[in-house]
Amino acid sequence: MENSAMTQVILPLALFTIMLGVGLSLSVADFRQVLRRPEVTAMGIGMQLLLLPVLGFMVVTALDLPPALAVGLMILTFAPGGATSNMITLLARGDTALSVSMTAIVSFIAPFMLPLMTLWALQHWVGTSEFSGFPVLPTMMKLVVMTIVPVVIGVFLHHQAPTFCQRLQKPVKVLSMLFLLMVVVGIVKANWARLPELVAVLGPAVLLLIALAFGAGFGIARTCGVEHTQALTLGIEVGIQNAGTALLVTGTVLQNAEMSAAALTYGVLMNLPAFALIFYRNMKTNPLPA
Repeated sequence: MENSAMTQVILPLALFTIMLGVGLSLSVADFRQVLRRPEVTAMGIGMQLLLLPVLGFMVVTALDLPPALAVGLMILTFAPGGATSNMITLLARGDTALSVSMTAIVSFIAPFMLPLMTLWALQHWVGTSEFSGFPVLPTMMKLVVMTIVPVVIGVFLHHQAPTFCQRLQKPVKVLSMLFLLMVVVGIVKANWARLPELVAVLGPAVLLLIALAFGAGFGIARTCGVEHTQALTLGIEVGIQNAGTALLVTGTVLQNAEMSAAALTYGVLMNLPAFALIFYRNMKTNPLPA
């Protein structure tokens, strides 16, 4: 009963609150950024939605992950980054406006793509017997309510009362973190006996995925002539995923603790390269090329 309440009530509340915080930080001007540099934004969104799942498939296949863990990690690749990637971009002295504008666009695309890609992942790794009735349309609607609706509300409030929204951002962020912490504790408790084994299996896969995603995002952007700061931002956006959305699908819809463990492990380990990048970009001796 406790686990059911955690995944069916607390987790959706956490994601709704997180995405409301994203919306509160967005303005109409952020969407206009897309029109000012459509080629860079389109490149980043394309890598988030298409390249990242390909990299995820390569990692879980090469490391031969167990089916449930493979599906959990793949679902993570279907959930492009949100507020976390924006914050890391800001701290790493990237192009925050580009990061935010990408988040704004992807937030409206991912809820429709993620359920379809999840169905494919289930069929590929688990087969049709256990998850033949995966609710694609209901999952789309749930994601729309949990992600798009709060973003729209947040953007509307930001447009109507920017000063009020600025004061509201901090308590919303604190509340969302409290909700998410409760969910994390619940998932850790559900996997406590197998946690060391799961982390040992998932750790290398998660770190390899992050390294490949960031390297590919940054490298492709630079190869295509994107300037350094924007290329760095694309690397972060491709490399940092929305663990909260992945947890919603694995925990609330699929109700599978092992799949949720993949998203949870990622949510912890992604901080290691993120902190290393932030530290490097803020070193006094680092010239921080433009």
